Amino acid sequence: MLAPHAQALARAVAAGNQAGLANLVDQVSPTVLRISTVEADTGMPKSLRDTPLERLAPGRDGDSSGSQPRRMGEGSGFVIDPAGYVVINFHVAGRALQLKVTLPDGTELPARLVGADQRTDLALFKVEASHPLPIVAFKSSGTPPHMGDVVLAVGNPFGLGANVTAGIVSARGRDLGAGPYDDFLQADAAIHPGNSGGPLFGTDGRVIGVNTAIVSPSGGSVGIGFAIPSDLASKVVAELKEHGSVQRGWMGVELGPTTSPAKPAPG
Repeated sequence: MLAPHAQALARAVAAGNQAGLANLVDQVSPTVLRISTVEADTGMPKSLRDTPLERLAPGRDGDSSGSQPRRMGEGSGFVIDPAGYVVINFHVAGRALQLKVTLPDGTELPARLVGADQRTDLALFKVEASHPLPIVAFKSSGTPPHMGDVVLAVGNPFGLGANVTAGIVSARGRDLGAGPYDDFLQADAAIHPGNSGGPLFGTDGRVIGVNTAIVSPSGGSVGIGFAIPSDLASKVVAELKEHGSVQRGWMGVELGPTTSPAKPAPG
């Protein structure tokens, strides 16, 4: 028997789409790619990879010159431009020594990094394909998702290949202490290691977030997953595509000793 929240979700989906989510899956799945990486091994325990602790733990800023032992990584990405521009997480591909992309039809292609931004955990790379790739679009700004909205997560958990899970938006504005731009969407659609960098879709087929982290004592999904909201992701990705990095404003301030104000002379 389904749990009450699962029954409610099933009724909501059925009311909005008599075919369930099958049509949506058919629409968006071709845009999600499997990403394989080779990077320097910083000694991070496997149980902490693809979690907020991975980005916060010491050693993520280690040497990636290739002098250290290497490890293989898996993640997901999605195409936003038919020329082959693909969005992924920084913690998946930002320090990769090698990148390989597998299309949904099994075709393997090399890729090159275009730009990366560690502060928001986003990266952009380009695949050289012989034909235009199917794309998806970010949900436009000014229309944030509501708690309770049905969502679909697409990715490649554990390197097994394409996988979809459904759920709802559980919360907005979550701060995980991972950086200065924390403003995560929380969803209960199952997200596992290997889903990182994959898209979180609304029922209109547009990307409302980039799946980036889970909180779990076991390293597997317990129904608490987090995504970078599309408002932030779309702006960062546009900067990466144009400049290769995010150009942020800064203020030049210099601190110096202060002196006590002079006392007025007696009249």
